[in-house]
Amino acid sequence: MIEVVLNDRLGKKVRVKCNEDDTIGDLKKIAAAQTGTRADKIRIQKWYNIYKDHITLKDYEIHDGMGLELYYN
Repeated sequence: MIEVVLNDRLGKKVRVKCNEDDTIGDLKKIAAAQTGTRADKIRIQKWYNIYKDHITLKDYEIHDGMGLELYYN
């Protein structure tokens, strides 16, 4: 179980607990439940890399305590 910090740069930081073999789509669904927005309106990225929904966190080398950027489409 890892914890990922999602920052939307508008003052909201969300800590999401998930497994390393979860996909980015699963992470979006958990973040959507915590923030109250729809999962299809969320974009997760790091710098200029936009993460795809079907790839796992382990493939992107996302580890415990890592911070990602949360954007609303």
